[in-house]
Amino acid sequence: MAAVAHGPPSPGPVEREWLPPFTLDLYGVLSPLRRGRGDPTWRTVADGAAIWRVCTTPEGPATLAIRRRADGTVRATGWGPGAAREIDGLPSLLGADDDPSAFTAHHPLVADARRRMPGLRLGSTRRVWDTLLPAILEQKVTGTEAHRSFRELCRRFGAPAPGPEGVVPAGMRVPPTPARIRAVPEWEWHRAGVDHARRRAILHCAVVAHRLERAAELRGEEGRQLLRRVPGIGVWTAAEVAQRAWGDPDAVSFGDFHVPNTVGHALLGHDLDDVGMLEVLAPYAGQRQRAVRYIEASGFRRPRFGPRLSPRDYRDM
Repeated sequence: MAAVAHGPPSPGPVEREWLPPFTLDLYGVLSPLRRGRGDPTWRTVADGAAIWRVCTTPEGPATLAIRRRADGTVRATGWGPGAAREIDGLPSLLGADDDPSAFTAHHPLVADARRRMPGLRLGSTRRVWDTLLPAILEQKVTGTEAHRSFRELCRRFGAPAPGPEGVVPAGMRVPPTPARIRAVPEWEWHRAGVDHARRRAILHCAVVAHRLERAAELRGEEGRQLLRRVPGIGVWTAAEVAQRAWGDPDAVSFGDFHVPNTVGHALLGHDLDDVGMLEVLAPYAGQRQRAVRYIEASGFRRPRFGPRLSPRDYRDM
């Protein structure tokens, strides 16, 4: 007999309709939560009419389907023990806690992007663990490697997405919980292509995961500093979490392989390092990540010179 695609019956559905009091780019706000093609925690239906995401919560897993009607009303349907929490946090997820009115564009490209994309806001998942796990996996490797590892861990150690079979897209998975991660055998980490340094950082975080959730309440630099107390969590990882967990408008991913050069070519026409990016983003103090987000969403692509970084497969080492 074929394996059942979904877990046991779960509470739901829980539903909510919400009309945003602002212009909303639904996909643009939610897309930073997607971890590459084939992310088992994310789906969009073929016609783009719905975005599905699966997450963990303090109450348990949740599946959320988000749709928008022609009049702009957003309708969300959730299943699982954590569905009520996720439905309650829908406005935050879609950027209601964000305030882009304080932003001033200091470069023509940024100003043009802001004008063309008034619905681009910074959403807040209010959940640290689900963004922290994939962020650590993305440390110092290519996106292809990191996304493959995340898929492997979700499929092997995450639970099936809550919700009725035939309604929830097949193959969706809940990210592994901290408890489940702590129980992963060493050889399974190797099988998932995760090297020792990243594995060690993930396990350090899994041990204190319940304390790290407070970072989303502290927000800002204080929240990032809390994350950085854990060995293996630096400026880059803390920023990647802050951008998604509480929509931090100033959390720039310093130390990124691509971001400084993208910013440099977009604003100055040449490569930059972190020091140079810090200088060019100085006029956006307090809103630096929002400026980077506009640059990334503008469609600008820096010229490519030389070979691209090739993915490695730690499973072959």
